[in-house]
Amino acid sequence: MNIRHRFAMVAGEASGDLLAGLLLDGMKERWPGMRSQGIGGPQMAKRGFEAWWPHEKLAVRGYVEVLKHYREIVGIRRQLRDRLLSEPPTAFIGVDAPDFNLDLEADLKARGIRTVHFVCPSVWAWRAKRLGKIRASCDHVLCIFPFEPQLLAQHGIAATYVGHPLANVIPLEPDRPAARRALGLAGGADVVAILPGSRASEVQYLAERFFEAARLVARERPGVQFVVPAIASLKARVEQAALGVPNLQVLDGQSHTAMAASDVVLVASGTATLEAALLKRPMVIAYNMNRITWELMKRRKLQPWVGLPNILSGEFVVPELLQDDANPRSLARALLDWLDSPERMAAVRERFMALHHELRRDTAKLATDAIEKVIG
Repeated sequence: MNIRHRFAMVAGEASGDLLAGLLLDGMKERWPGMRSQGIGGPQMAKRGFEAWWPHEKLAVRGYVEVLKHYREIVGIRRQLRDRLLSEPPTAFIGVDAPDFNLDLEADLKARGIRTVHFVCPSVWAWRAKRLGKIRASCDHVLCIFPFEPQLLAQHGIAATYVGHPLANVIPLEPDRPAARRALGLAGGADVVAILPGSRASEVQYLAERFFEAARLVARERPGVQFVVPAIASLKARVEQAALGVPNLQVLDGQSHTAMAASDVVLVASGTATLEAALLKRPMVIAYNMNRITWELMKRRKLQPWVGLPNILSGEFVVPELLQDDANPRSLARALLDWLDSPERMAAVRERFMALHHELRRDTAKLATDAIEKVIG
């Protein structure tokens, strides 16, 4: 019997939208004719997803920043919960965005709706107390890192390692010459990709620092070229912050092309750091946020790293410059250190190749197998 499933989904920002889009490819192949609805972005829309709210509504990070949008976000979650309870889907799949999704999943699960969470919340890095909430909220967790299912099992949480979808999308050997041709970059020039974040709050706190660092790098290396992928809603703000940086172009998206074309990447901590690693690019990871948010998060930090490449490697493979350390002079020095060290750059590419192989699995099949068991 060909059952027409209807899945509700929520992805809360650009990285979640990308992961959800890749998951939807596997779901559509597994269940032809299925419908998907909820909160999502353009990658999900390409797969026929019906967005009741755009994912930008949830793209807020940090305690202080969330408080500013708290009433609107809670209102959206209440409306979505009521709509799903009145018309129950086959299952609800929350894609990342744990602050929004876990509470919603708990309400839906309590009323008998099956719940799946895609991407284990970073309980191994921050907020270990969240494990109890995960157990109460999720029938199953789809994990993108190999060490996560065992950790969750110790707390009575069912989980499956499905690999990281991006590891299948990004080629093992990125074609740098093709990427440079696509962006009109000189083949022999030093190229730095700059990614100051996909949230308005990230651009607010990082863009000026990143572009002042770019100006300092340009003084040391006059021929260096800069590429800056930007999402549409933030492009004007990025362009304003980048004024005066020589040999710089702001792109409409194309983050993978920009990183593939580069020699080194200056990147906000987050999913983009893993994308840079899968593209085998040396990087400088940075983050800066509201002072109160920083002090609160610093106390809950469970390990010395915040960047995914370092967390997965268990050591500082690439530099991390956080809060006050993420100043233009230090950022510029870290970028120049990479450009001045070709042997070090080659060594980190080898590390990232091994990481890529570890994360490469048949994610679509493993994920839909797990969802199939949940929905029975």
